Amino acid sequence: MASFKKSFESLKGTSHSAAKGVTDAAVQTAKEAVQQVADSSKDTANTAAQEASRQTQEAIGKAAEKATDTIKEFGQKLESK
Repeated sequence: MASFKKSFESLKGTSHSAAKGVTDAAVQTAKEAVQQVADSSKDTANTAAQEASRQTQEAIGKAAEKATDTIKEFGQKLESK
């Protein structure tokens, strides 16, 4: 009976260790997945910010060209008067 109890305790310890190993692996995998999502989100946000900046600069450039053209036209009208 003592050897049966000893075997059972050993099996219990082994099962506990295996369960802990599986749990630790699952937690590590979940952490890595969360990190990958966070990294991907950073990349996406960075790309979006760069595109927004590019479009803003383009709009500013077009507005500046339009303002320059308008000022030139106004200057030409003043010269002709």
